[in-house]
Amino acid sequence: MDWKTFQALLSGVNKYSTAFGRVWLSVVFVFRVMVYVVAAERVWGDEQKDFDCNTKQPGCANVCYDHFFPISHIRLWALQLIFVTCPSFMVVMHVAYRDDRERKHRAKHGENAEHLYTNTGKKHGGLWWTYLISLFVKTGIEVSFLYILHRVYDSFYLPRLVKCEVSPCPNQVDCYIGHPTEKKVFTYFMVGASALCIILNICEIIYLIAKRIARIANKLKRRNPYIISRFYLCSHSLVLRFMLNSHIVHRLTA
Repeated sequence: MDWKTFQALLSGVNKYSTAFGRVWLSVVFVFRVMVYVVAAERVWGDEQKDFDCNTKQPGCANVCYDHFFPISHIRLWALQLIFVTCPSFMVVMHVAYRDDRERKHRAKHGENAEHLYTNTGKKHGGLWWTYLISLFVKTGIEVSFLYILHRVYDSFYLPRLVKCEVSPCPNQVDCYIGHPTEKKVFTYFMVGASALCIILNICEIIYLIAKRIARIANKLKRRNPYIISRFYLCSHSLVLRFMLNSHIVHRLTA
């Protein structure tokens, strides 16, 4: 996998992201991609070779390895990084679509014509929805891969010794995992980085929705400044009436 090309593509997302999105990209690059490329691949590079079983039965070690490691951690993380970053390209493609529409509009009506978009990268209208949907998709992918990792290996814990009773092994066989401590540390680290990305995505979703609600409220206030004041007056009058009626009932029943 050409990680430099992958990083260059993702860097284009940075200028269309919020502050939370930029932090998310930094976490993906530094704590996930770099750790994966520099260290994790080397730790898991010879995992099947270092998977030793106390038997020389042909095929037993291979079957036991496949039973306990149906999919390698390192390949699962590679798939996770690819899938979790793909939704970000939805935003870049939407901006490219806006740029193309703007270019065709100017070619048809001239350079002095009114622009279709004040800023093609500004998150308004359809682009806001695209960005929000991409966040939900990324969060769903992160949670799904954490669930798969936990489901396949029963937990995030990696034991030193596993006991195998799978054919063609003649009986219960003890198998030893190579570099278990290193693999355990990297497993916890990658799971923690994934959990941090989930938290950042949730914070960004809340931020976008809150900002959208505030913008809509400001628009309504500018269009009709009496709506808010009338709402407060009506609510205050209802409270006063309730208090007055409660006082009268209390006096009558006293």
